[in-house]
Order: sequence, then structure tokens, then C-alpha cells
Amino acid sequence: MSKRLPAVKPKEAIRALEKAGWRVHRQRGSHVCMHKEGVPDLVIIPLHTGDLPKGTLHAILEDAGLSIEQFLELL
Repeated sequence: MSKRLPAVKPKEAIRALEKAGWRVHRQRGSHVCMHKEGVPDLVIIPLHTGDLPKGTLHAILEDAGLSIEQFLELL
């Protein structure tokens, strides 16, 4: 059984992805685009106030190729 996603602020998610090798590529308005060497796609994180919605965080992790367990270790 997989663990549940915690409530995470956007900046916490960005820090965790940076630990996984992702780097901030650019920011346009309230969205940060992150890039990882060798991965053709970008991961987009909305920089809104409050916690990231669970579905949005799940989609970010899927785009980044991380499991919930891996993400929890990076937090």
C-alpha cells in the first residue's frame, strides 16, 4: 500500500525536486518550469499561496518520474 501525499507548499515541492536533480529552468508569472538533464519534458509547478492540491502534486510527481515514497524521502 502506498503512502498518502502530505500537504505541501509549492516552494517545498521545488526544494524536493531540486534534491532529485531538477533545476529551475524559468519562471513565467506564477508558474515555475523545472528541467532535468536527460529528460525532454519540463515539470511545471504553480507558485500560488497555500498548499498544492493533492491532484496537482500527484501530476507533478508523475511528470517528474517520482513515486510518493521517493518524494517523501526528499522532503
